[in-house]
Amino acid sequence: MKISLERLIELALLEDIHTGDITTQAVVSDKCFATARLIAKESLVLAGVNVAEMVFRKLDPTVKFTVVIQEGTSAGKGDVIATIKGNASDLLMAERVALNLLQRMCGIATLTSRYVEAVSGTKVRIADTRKTTPGLREIEKYAVRIGGGINHRTGLYDGVLIKENHIAAAGSIAEAVRRARAYLPHTLKIEIEAETWSQVGEALSAGVDIIMLDNMDIDTMRDCVKLISGQALVEASGGVNLDTVRPIAETGVDIISIGSLTHSPRAMDISMLFD
Repeated sequence: MKISLERLIELALLEDIHTGDITTQAVVSDKCFATARLIAKESLVLAGVNVAEMVFRKLDPTVKFTVVIQEGTSAGKGDVIATIKGNASDLLMAERVALNLLQRMCGIATLTSRYVEAVSGTKVRIADTRKTTPGLREIEKYAVRIGGGINHRTGLYDGVLIKENHIAAAGSIAEAVRRARAYLPHTLKIEIEAETWSQVGEALSAGVDIIMLDNMDIDTMRDCVKLISGQALVEASGGVNLDTVRPIAETGVDIISIGSLTHSPRAMDISMLFD
Protein backbone atom coordinates (compact mmCIF):
# COMPACT_ATOMS: atom_id res chain seq x y z
CA MET A 1 0.00 0.00 0.00
CA LYS A 2 2.77 2.43 0.93
CA ILE A 3 4.48 2.38 -2.49
CA SER A 4 1.32 3.04 -4.49
CA LEU A 5 0.12 5.65 -1.97
CA GLU A 6 3.40 7.53 -2.15
CA ARG A 7 3.14 7.53 -5.94
CA LEU A 8 -0.41 8.89 -5.72
CA ILE A 9 0.73 11.67 -3.39
CA GLU A 10 3.65 12.58 -5.63
CA LEU A 11 1.37 12.82 -8.67
CA ALA A 12 -1.20 14.91 -6.78
CA LEU A 13 1.45 17.32 -5.53
CA LEU A 14 2.97 17.60 -9.01
CA GLU A 15 -0.46 18.35 -10.45
CA ASP A 16 -1.02 21.16 -7.94
CA ILE A 17 2.44 22.68 -7.50
CA HIS A 18 3.86 21.95 -10.97
CA THR A 19 6.71 24.46 -11.43
CA GLY A 20 6.10 26.18 -8.09
CA ASP A 21 3.60 27.92 -5.81
CA ILE A 22 3.98 31.46 -7.13
CA THR A 23 1.75 32.98 -4.45
CA THR A 24 3.73 31.48 -1.58
CA GLN A 25 7.05 32.24 -3.27
CA ALA A 26 6.03 35.89 -3.58
CA VAL A 27 4.56 36.37 -0.11
CA VAL A 28 6.15 33.93 2.37
CA SER A 29 9.81 33.84 3.37
CA ASP A 30 11.40 30.43 2.88
CA LYS A 31 12.83 30.83 6.39
CA CYS A 32 9.39 31.25 7.98
CA PHE A 33 8.16 28.45 10.24
CA ALA A 34 4.57 27.99 11.34
CA THR A 35 2.21 25.92 13.45
CA ALA A 36 -1.08 24.91 11.83
CA ARG A 37 -4.19 23.06 12.95
CA LEU A 38 -6.43 20.76 10.91
CA ILE A 39 -9.95 21.58 12.09
CA ALA A 40 -13.23 19.73 11.51
CA LYS A 41 -15.94 22.20 10.50
CA GLU A 42 -18.72 19.64 10.88
CA SER A 43 -19.31 16.28 12.57
CA LEU A 44 -17.53 13.42 10.81
CA VAL A 45 -15.84 10.04 11.13
CA LEU A 46 -12.12 10.54 10.75
CA ALA A 47 -10.35 8.60 7.99
CA GLY A 48 -7.14 9.52 6.21
CA VAL A 49 -5.21 11.49 8.84
CA ASN A 50 -2.26 9.17 8.14
CA VAL A 51 -2.54 10.00 4.43
CA ALA A 52 -2.60 13.73 5.20
CA GLU A 53 0.54 13.31 7.28
CA MET A 54 2.28 11.57 4.36
CA VAL A 55 1.45 14.52 2.10
CA PHE A 56 3.08 17.03 4.47
CA ARG A 57 6.11 14.77 5.00
CA LYS A 58 6.59 14.41 1.26
CA LEU A 59 7.50 18.11 1.10
CA ASP A 60 9.11 18.38 4.53
CA PRO A 61 10.36 15.12 6.07
CA THR A 62 11.14 16.98 9.31
CA VAL A 63 7.61 18.29 9.84
CA LYS A 64 6.14 17.62 13.29
CA PHE A 65 2.67 16.13 12.75
CA THR A 66 0.72 15.40 15.94
CA VAL A 67 -2.55 13.47 15.70
CA VAL A 68 -5.16 14.73 18.16
CA ILE A 69 -8.15 12.61 17.11
CA GLN A 70 -7.47 9.01 16.18
CA GLU A 71 -8.44 7.34 12.92
CA GLY A 72 -11.91 5.78 12.98
CA THR A 73 -13.27 7.97 15.76
CA SER A 74 -15.80 10.78 15.53
CA ALA A 75 -14.93 14.46 15.45
CA GLY A 76 -17.32 17.32 16.14
CA LYS A 77 -17.55 20.78 14.65
CA GLY A 78 -14.56 22.83 15.75
CA ASP A 79 -12.48 19.87 16.92
CA VAL A 80 -8.77 19.93 16.16
CA ILE A 81 -7.84 16.79 14.22
CA ALA A 82 -4.08 17.33 14.16
CA THR A 83 -1.41 19.98 14.65
CA ILE A 84 1.46 20.52 12.22
CA LYS A 85 4.73 22.38 12.77
CA GLY A 86 7.16 23.03 9.94
CA ASN A 87 8.32 25.29 7.18
CA ALA A 88 5.42 27.61 6.34
CA SER A 89 5.96 27.41 2.58
CA ASP A 90 5.90 23.61 2.62
CA LEU A 91 2.77 23.57 4.76
CA LEU A 92 1.00 25.89 2.33
CA MET A 93 2.04 23.89 -0.72
CA ALA A 94 0.89 20.61 0.84
CA GLU A 95 -2.35 22.01 2.26
CA ARG A 96 -4.73 21.50 -0.64
CA VAL A 97 -3.66 17.97 -1.59
CA ALA A 98 -3.70 16.88 2.05
CA LEU A 99 -7.17 18.34 2.59
CA ASN A 100 -8.58 16.98 -0.69
CA LEU A 101 -7.63 13.43 0.25
CA LEU A 102 -8.57 13.78 3.92
CA GLN A 103 -11.95 15.38 3.19
CA ARG A 104 -12.90 12.70 0.66
CA MET A 105 -11.81 9.83 2.89
CA CYS A 106 -13.73 11.29 5.84
CA GLY A 107 -16.77 11.66 3.60
CA ILE A 108 -16.63 7.98 2.65
CA ALA A 109 -16.10 6.82 6.23
CA THR A 110 -18.88 9.05 7.52
CA LEU A 111 -21.38 7.89 4.90
CA THR A 112 -20.44 4.24 5.43
CA SER A 113 -20.96 4.59 9.18
CA ARG A 114 -24.48 5.90 8.57
CA TYR A 115 -25.36 2.85 6.51
CA VAL A 116 -23.82 0.53 9.10
CA GLU A 117 -25.86 2.24 11.82
CA ALA A 118 -29.02 1.98 9.71
CA VAL A 119 -28.80 -1.84 9.62
CA SER A 120 -27.67 -2.34 13.22
CA GLY A 121 -29.29 -5.33 14.87
CA THR A 122 -29.44 -7.30 11.61
CA LYS A 123 -26.88 -9.76 10.27
CA VAL A 124 -26.18 -7.61 7.22
CA ARG A 125 -22.73 -6.32 6.37
CA ILE A 126 -22.35 -3.16 4.29
CA ALA A 127 -19.95 -3.50 1.35
CA ASP A 128 -18.50 -1.20 -1.27
CA THR A 129 -18.14 -1.77 -5.04
CA ARG A 130 -15.60 -1.00 -7.79
CA LYS A 131 -17.32 2.33 -8.44
CA THR A 132 -14.36 4.30 -7.17
CA THR A 133 -12.42 7.36 -8.30
CA PRO A 134 -9.71 6.27 -10.77
CA GLY A 135 -6.40 6.13 -8.93
CA LEU A 136 -7.99 6.44 -5.48
CA ARG A 137 -9.47 2.96 -5.07
CA GLU A 138 -7.00 1.84 -2.42
CA ILE A 139 -7.60 4.74 -0.06
CA GLU A 140 -11.35 4.88 -0.77
CA LYS A 141 -11.80 1.21 0.11
CA TYR A 142 -9.69 1.77 3.21
CA ALA A 143 -12.06 4.58 4.23
CA VAL A 144 -15.02 2.19 3.84
CA ARG A 145 -13.38 -0.19 6.31
CA ILE A 146 -12.73 2.68 8.72
CA GLY A 147 -16.46 3.52 8.53
CA GLY A 148 -17.39 -0.03 9.55
CA GLY A 149 -18.05 -1.49 6.10
CA ILE A 150 -16.32 -4.31 4.26
CA ASN A 151 -14.67 -4.41 0.87
CA HIS A 152 -16.06 -6.23 -2.13
CA ARG A 153 -13.44 -7.34 -4.65
CA THR A 154 -10.63 -4.85 -5.14
CA GLY A 155 -10.52 -5.28 -8.91
CA LEU A 156 -11.15 -7.68 -11.75
CA TYR A 157 -8.22 -9.83 -10.63
CA ASP A 158 -9.20 -10.92 -7.13
CA GLY A 159 -12.84 -11.97 -7.29
CA VAL A 160 -15.22 -13.67 -9.70
CA LEU A 161 -18.51 -11.92 -10.42
CA ILE A 162 -20.48 -13.15 -13.42
CA LYS A 163 -22.71 -10.30 -14.57
CA GLU A 164 -25.45 -9.99 -17.19
CA ASN A 165 -23.04 -9.31 -20.06
CA HIS A 166 -20.92 -12.33 -19.14
CA ILE A 167 -24.09 -14.46 -19.16
CA ALA A 168 -25.13 -13.05 -22.52
CA ALA A 169 -21.68 -13.74 -23.99
CA ALA A 170 -21.60 -17.30 -22.63
CA GLY A 171 -25.19 -18.07 -23.63
CA SER A 172 -26.60 -19.00 -20.23
CA ILE A 173 -25.94 -18.95 -16.51
CA ALA A 174 -25.13 -22.66 -16.52
CA GLU A 175 -22.57 -22.31 -19.31
CA ALA A 176 -20.98 -19.21 -17.74
CA VAL A 177 -20.57 -21.01 -14.42
CA ARG A 178 -19.26 -24.16 -16.14
CA ARG A 179 -16.57 -22.15 -17.93
CA ALA A 180 -15.63 -20.27 -14.78
CA ARG A 181 -15.30 -23.44 -12.76
CA ALA A 182 -13.15 -25.08 -15.45
CA TYR A 183 -10.82 -22.07 -15.56
CA LEU A 184 -10.51 -21.07 -11.91
CA PRO A 185 -8.62 -22.69 -9.04
CA HIS A 186 -10.74 -24.38 -6.40
CA THR A 187 -9.83 -21.68 -3.87
CA LEU A 188 -11.92 -18.98 -5.59
CA LYS A 189 -15.64 -18.57 -5.00
CA ILE A 190 -18.05 -17.85 -7.83
CA GLU A 191 -20.62 -15.06 -7.54
CA ILE A 192 -23.36 -14.46 -10.06
CA GLU A 193 -25.67 -11.53 -10.65
CA ALA A 194 -29.37 -12.42 -10.82
CA GLU A 195 -32.12 -10.03 -11.82
CA THR A 196 -35.13 -12.37 -11.59
CA TRP A 197 -36.48 -15.20 -9.45
CA SER A 198 -35.91 -17.68 -12.29
CA GLN A 199 -32.26 -16.63 -12.64
CA VAL A 200 -31.80 -17.29 -8.93
CA GLY A 201 -33.08 -20.81 -9.54
CA GLU A 202 -30.60 -21.26 -12.40
CA ALA A 203 -27.78 -19.99 -10.22
CA LEU A 204 -28.68 -22.46 -7.47
CA SER A 205 -28.77 -25.32 -9.96
CA ALA A 206 -25.30 -24.29 -11.15
CA GLY A 207 -24.03 -24.45 -7.58
CA VAL A 208 -22.63 -20.93 -7.23
CA ASP A 209 -21.27 -19.70 -3.92
CA ILE A 210 -22.78 -16.19 -3.86
CA ILE A 211 -25.88 -14.80 -5.53
CA MET A 212 -26.27 -11.06 -6.04
CA LEU A 213 -29.89 -9.92 -6.16
CA ASP A 214 -29.64 -6.96 -8.50
CA ASN A 215 -32.21 -4.14 -8.54
CA MET A 216 -35.03 -6.26 -7.16
CA ASP A 217 -38.03 -4.92 -5.29
CA ILE A 218 -38.42 -5.89 -1.65
CA ASP A 219 -41.06 -8.60 -2.17
CA THR A 220 -39.10 -10.33 -4.94
CA MET A 221 -35.95 -10.11 -2.88
CA ARG A 222 -37.66 -11.71 0.10
CA ASP A 223 -38.97 -14.54 -2.09
CA CYS A 224 -35.50 -15.11 -3.52
CA VAL A 225 -33.94 -15.28 -0.06
CA LYS A 226 -36.49 -17.99 0.84
CA LEU A 227 -35.69 -19.87 -2.36
CA ILE A 228 -31.95 -19.75 -1.69
CA SER A 229 -32.53 -20.85 1.90
CA GLY A 230 -28.89 -20.85 2.95
CA GLN A 231 -27.57 -22.66 -0.13
CA ALA A 232 -25.50 -19.62 -1.09
CA LEU A 233 -24.46 -16.31 0.41
CA VAL A 234 -26.94 -13.59 -0.62
CA GLU A 235 -25.90 -10.10 -1.67
CA ALA A 236 -28.32 -7.28 -2.51
CA SER A 237 -27.32 -4.42 -4.78
CA GLY A 238 -28.81 -1.62 -6.85
CA GLY A 239 -30.89 1.36 -5.83
CA VAL A 240 -29.82 1.29 -2.21
CA ASN A 241 -30.08 4.46 -0.14
CA LEU A 242 -30.45 5.34 3.52
CA ASP A 243 -34.22 5.05 3.29
CA THR A 244 -34.24 1.60 1.67
CA VAL A 245 -31.24 -0.09 3.27
CA ARG A 246 -33.09 -1.20 6.43
CA PRO A 247 -36.04 -2.81 4.59
CA ILE A 248 -33.56 -4.56 2.30
CA ALA A 249 -31.61 -5.85 5.31
CA GLU A 250 -34.81 -7.20 6.84
CA THR A 251 -35.42 -9.47 3.82
CA GLY A 252 -32.69 -11.74 5.18
CA VAL A 253 -29.83 -10.97 2.78
CA ASP A 254 -26.27 -11.30 4.07
CA ILE A 255 -24.53 -8.40 2.36
CA ILE A 256 -25.68 -5.10 0.85
CA SER A 257 -23.26 -3.54 -1.62
CA ILE A 258 -23.57 0.19 -2.22
CA GLY A 259 -21.81 2.03 -5.04
CA SER A 260 -22.57 5.49 -3.66
CA LEU A 261 -20.23 4.89 -0.71
CA THR A 262 -17.34 5.69 -3.03
CA HIS A 263 -18.78 7.20 -6.21
CA SER A 264 -20.77 10.05 -4.66
CA PRO A 265 -19.97 10.78 -1.01
CA ARG A 266 -19.96 14.40 0.08
CA ALA A 267 -16.49 15.58 1.08
CA MET A 268 -16.39 16.63 4.73
CA ASP A 269 -15.57 20.24 5.55
CA ILE A 270 -12.06 20.45 7.06
CA SER A 271 -9.72 23.44 7.09
CA MET A 272 -6.10 24.18 7.91
CA LEU A 273 -5.40 27.35 9.92
CA PHE A 274 -2.10 28.85 11.02
CA ASP A 275 -1.83 29.91 14.66
